[in-house]
Amino acid sequence: MARLEAVVARLEKALAERDEMLADSRARIVELEKLLEESRRSGKRQAAPFRRRDEPIDEPRRPGRKSGEAHGRHGHRLALPEADRTLDAPLPGCCPDCGGEIEHERDAEQFQTDLPLLPPPSTTRFKVAVGRCRSCGKRIQGRHPEQTSDALGAAGAQIGPNAKAWAAWLHYSLGVPFAKISRLFAERMGLTVTAGAICASAQSTSTALVPVHGEIRRRVNNSAVVAADETGWRIGGASAWVWVATTEEVTYYNVAHGRGFDQATEVIDEDFTGTIVRDGWAPYRQYDQATHQTCLAHLCRRADELISDLPAWARGTPREIRDILGQALDARDLDPDGRRHVIDDLTERIELLGEQAHPHDENRKFVKHLLVEKDALFTFLADPAVDATSWRAEHAVRPTTATRKVCGGNRTDRGATTQGRMMTLFRTATQQSIDAVDYLVNLARAPDPAAVAFFT
Repeated sequence: MARLEAVVARLEKALAERDEMLADSRARIVELEKLLEESRRSGKRQAAPFRRRDEPIDEPRRPGRKSGEAHGRHGHRLALPEADRTLDAPLPGCCPDCGGEIEHERDAEQFQTDLPLLPPPSTTRFKVAVGRCRSCGKRIQGRHPEQTSDALGAAGAQIGPNAKAWAAWLHYSLGVPFAKISRLFAERMGLTVTAGAICASAQSTSTALVPVHGEIRRRVNNSAVVAADETGWRIGGASAWVWVATTEEVTYYNVAHGRGFDQATEVIDEDFTGTIVRDGWAPYRQYDQATHQTCLAHLCRRADELISDLPAWARGTPREIRDILGQALDARDLDPDGRRHVIDDLTERIELLGEQAHPHDENRKFVKHLLVEKDALFTFLADPAVDATSWRAEHAVRPTTATRKVCGGNRTDRGATTQGRMMTLFRTATQQSIDAVDYLVNLARAPDPAAVAFFT
């Protein structure tokens, strides 16, 4: 009896040690999975996406195209039909090698396209007539069409509309910091202006853009299909978000402190009844009056990641999901009846996946997400005008990501408001084939900014 009790005690001790070891192993697995996910995300969001982390190759391949016919299509710069000037390049008086006489054979042509020399900045003095009405005593002041302000006295020396417009384009469209714009103007254009003055002029322009900004938002919300996305931002060093809603014709940006449904409704109205193409972020599902299309590219990438990361016994589920999504994308070329049949078939397969047992946690989470998004998976098959992915919104978000990595965001809420309005203007101007710089010049000179039409 004592011997049996000793054996039982020894076995219980061994089981306890094994349970402890399994618990440590599970905790370690969770930790490693978290590190793997963070590593994958950092690879997508690194500050320098071109940076290589592996060791350099001892004997790298020779850079550039292959010589001869093997390098593909031969391209060259097309010569302009008319040149602004023609210069002669005559032969030397004698051969530079032997001193012999040179016989002229033919004349060849070479074209060179260059930037013009920058003219010095011009200063305009406005002689502003000031008077007073003899009847009511009201002070009256004249205004020239090229003036951008009625300010006189200490505020009478200002930056012109062209400089303001170019500075806004460089900063909000190309992401050049205000300090570098100030340096560019001073060193290459001869215009001395501080970074603070450029920032202040952008904020005054932002105020004039309120009517256009509101009209673009109205057009977004009146569209049948809108692609939406959001990305990280900074306001005063704190976390914030840039929200974007875009269509084929217009794009609307808004910088907000949060990433919830309240912030989403600042871009897309709560009662929006069109179709929203978006990723799987939960707040978008609260648009209960809208039709939804979740981005299949995100789901396909997730399936590929699970196929690569999971053990062999758990790869069946992501492979089946990848097959379902692939069949849905292939069905876009079918006729309407064929697409409806595919929707019913693939929806049933998704539901069957939800009824099956999935031992691996990642597979369970993935299938659960698909069931939540079930009604938004195949909208693009029912309506060909809807994209299967949110590529349009991701393209609109990409410039803001580059700007954030260069400038770091905004310092104040007012700056964030200006950021949203300016990005909205420049992105929409590109879509509308409008010269945004020319528009800003006219806007600065107009006594009533609302009278300057943006849309034709």
